[in-house]
Amino acid sequence: MRIGLFTDAYPPFINGVATSVLMLKQGLEKMGHKVYVVTVNDESFSYKETEGVLKIPSIPIGIMNFRQSGIYPLRALKIIKRWNLDVIHTHTEFSIGTFARLISKQFNIPLVHTYHTMYEEYIYYITKGYFNHASKKLVEYLTLFLCDKTIDELIVPTEKAKDLFKEKYKVKRDVHVIPSGIDTERFHKENVDKLSVIKLKKSLSIGMRDFIVLYVGRIAKEKSIDFLIKNFPDVLKRIPKAKMIIVGDGPDLKDLIDMTNDLKLEDKIIFTGRVLWDDIPKYYAMSNIFVTASTSETQGLTVIEAMGASKPVVAIKDESFELVITDKKDGLFFEDEKQYVDLVERLYKEKTFYNEISKEARKTAAKYSPDAYAKNVLKIYEKVVNKDTNLFKKTIHNIKHVFEKSGDKK
Repeated sequence: MRIGLFTDAYPPFINGVATSVLMLKQGLEKMGHKVYVVTVNDESFSYKETEGVLKIPSIPIGIMNFRQSGIYPLRALKIIKRWNLDVIHTHTEFSIGTFARLISKQFNIPLVHTYHTMYEEYIYYITKGYFNHASKKLVEYLTLFLCDKTIDELIVPTEKAKDLFKEKYKVKRDVHVIPSGIDTERFHKENVDKLSVIKLKKSLSIGMRDFIVLYVGRIAKEKSIDFLIKNFPDVLKRIPKAKMIIVGDGPDLKDLIDMTNDLKLEDKIIFTGRVLWDDIPKYYAMSNIFVTASTSETQGLTVIEAMGASKPVVAIKDESFELVITDKKDGLFFEDEKQYVDLVERLYKEKTFYNEISKEARKTAAKYSPDAYAKNVLKIYEKVVNKDTNLFKKTIHNIKHVFEKSGDKK
């Protein structure tokens, strides 16, 4: 099968969507399928096409790190036309996603869409707290249009996202729950160079006996990183050797650094800023536990990464994490500040308990392999390609392609 993945995020850019698309590409290719990626280029006037990845010129739009490409770039259209795609799979609702929908209609190619982001959690970045009710209604309208009316099949990574469509938005279509895949093996401690981890610790002034609390992700309001910082003084009262590493970049970085300085924690909390994708496993390897207070996740891929690295996860009790974690077996849930601090302290003091959680965490993470992810998504591709309506579309698409090729030869 010839598959086109359309996304606004792809490595070396680091976020959950970028990781998910890369894992899907690798899993599908391992199964013998031809996979192409269309994404944005971080240069305004440059096209790049390497190893089946087409990067389209784009410009920053001033909202987080998002970039806007042209809605209908003709040069890209000519390249994609040559690919003779059997199915298009979009991973964004916006610029690249709009382009994909136009191509789907023009060339009669069936379109599958994955809804990765709970946009109601991100309205703040546009409204700054004003007109929230009206904005949420607009988001609902746009989501229904882009994720229901213009696609053939819909995938979501969690039951939480499915409930949004079924319970709140009342959609009638099938909503397929397929958790995103993660190459958890690259986070296994035996696969991370020990010397490079020691060097990284030294560069961050981390002692061999320090107890490292780690957060990895975008530094933004909806991630509730302020909760982790505000409660760190209480963690330090119980674990004086504790340090926190916050890995990532985002719009709230300066504000959180200022908060850290106000609390006089600048020697205890380390902000790394943006880190290369290849270096991320080192930070998991050097840490003792992973923490998150975010309730805005659709799946929480960094939690699975941490578990793949055999690190106990202390997470706020939320539907997204309940999909992955079994409380007190392979991770721990908290519901308030005291419980959070208690659980961090317990993992520090109870070594047997810590080791049991670590062992089970790695086992759980193995369930989210790219192979399993690709196999489940492929079932949706086969369903959509073999629909009666799409058989007709595909026949017309193939006939057009044959005539176009014969015309090129002349």
